[in-house]
Amino acid sequence: MHFNAYGGNAALLAAALANLDDQCDARTVETLLAEHRVARPWLTDEQLQQLRAWCLRLWKAFAATTALEQVAVVNRLLADAAARPYVSTHDGQPPHLHYADENADVVTRVRAATAAGLALVLTETDPCRLGRCSAPDCRTVFVDVSRNGRRAYCSRLCATRVHVSAHRDRKQRR
Repeated sequence: MHFNAYGGNAALLAAALANLDDQCDARTVETLLAEHRVARPWLTDEQLQQLRAWCLRLWKAFAATTALEQVAVVNRLLADAAARPYVSTHDGQPPHLHYADENADVVTRVRAATAAGLALVLTETDPCRLGRCSAPDCRTVFVDVSRNGRRAYCSRLCATRVHVSAHRDRKQRR
């Protein structure tokens, strides 16, 4: 599956943030932001707390059980992020969309980009592309970038664990 580069990366960032431990430190978050090409990813303690709260809200968009619920969650994220799309040509790059002023603080930029990225996945692909691992003991969320859009597990490890458990259950019932 192909994503709009800016929106797709923002959706993948949303999933990565949603999967962070709620006790993660600033360095972990800054590294993650840098890996997803967020400019100036440095965080104060207050900004770290704000992003931790945002991460919990992002997780709810993936964990929603219906498309209508996902849309409602993402609409609340968009409203609270106050995303205002505009075309930017900074640093000699060709025109591309930004969802917050490039000089805004890191929390504002991350909130706007992740909310918009989730909205783009919902509207340009399929709401089912925002998923939560089907393993009963796993809370990991993901953006399904597979060709057929039928991903059910966050990793092969979780899929294998579930399938082995089901196999053992079937063997015991015989």
